[in-house]
Amino acid sequence: MKWYADRPGRFLRQIIADLVVLAWVGGWIWLGFQVHDTVQQLRGPGDRLVSAGSGLRDVFTSAAASAGKVPLVGGQLANALGAGVQAGATLANAGNGEIDTAESLALWVPVALVLGPVLFALAIWLPLRVRYARAAAAAQRLARLDGGEDLLALRALTRLPLRSLARVSRDPAGDWRHGRHKVIRELAALEQNALGLRSPH
Repeated sequence: MKWYADRPGRFLRQIIADLVVLAWVGGWIWLGFQVHDTVQQLRGPGDRLVSAGSGLRDVFTSAAASAGKVPLVGGQLANALGAGVQAGATLANAGNGEIDTAESLALWVPVALVLGPVLFALAIWLPLRVRYARAAAAAQRLARLDGGEDLLALRALTRLPLRSLARVSRDPAGDWRHGRHKVIRELAALEQNALGLRSPH
């Protein structure tokens, strides 16, 4: 496939279009990373909850262990302090839940934000580029074949605007049918020029 035209004008337009699409896609991806980093900060309160809950659980666990050694009432004290251990664990679990939610949002919010504009741009730009690359490659192959000029001229007759064809001949279709070589060559060159390609002649 031939991705770029030979003629400077069309080549420049193609390069500019490609750069615009790349900048568009790159800009949205950059924005996605910024949103990810911003949303990721929502896990801060969850981290603090986990830290506070873990600290509380450890303090009460240590206190319950010490209280259990007290004669006679140690078991009751340890059981009473067990509620504090449970409260610390609940707090830590709540923090972990908040962290999971923040991380999930940090992943999916940027994806949802970026996917639409990127796919929209690619859905318009990519088919046009592939179509051009195929058409240009086919025209180049035809130009190298015996009788290729005839086929290029026929493509010009079926594809190009009438005002362009009228510049070649008053009756380009009739001249093509009668095998007038000069007109056929000009029509073939016109088709190649429309694709931004240089005629081999």
